[in-house]
Amino acid sequence: MAQTQQLASRPATKLLPLGNRVLVRRLAAEEKLKGGIILPDTAKKKQEQAEVVAIGSGTKEKNGTIIPMPVKVGDIILMEKYSGQEVTLNDEELVILRADDIIAIVEK
Repeated sequence: MAQTQQLASRPATKLLPLGNRVLVRRLAAEEKLKGGIILPDTAKKKQEQAEVVAIGSGTKEKNGTIIPMPVKVGDIILMEKYSGQEVTLNDEELVILRADDIIAIVEK
């Protein structure tokens, strides 16, 4: 029983990407089309826009210089449709992808 209590009181797990990897949360897809038609979950396409949740330290060159990441936490990005590795963390769907798979930063 003591072991169960320790597990229950354990803090939430954090996932920190390494190197040139970026952890993102896909933005919610539109549920309604312009004509007012509501799409079921199975008909929705994967959203290419995502919010950056965490970033790695950057790419290390052969001479030891680190190239900084092109994005920061909180940026909204446009990513390639089928890129990255999908992971579930604390019941939340996230994607880990390489910085090279980021197409653009969305500015508002």
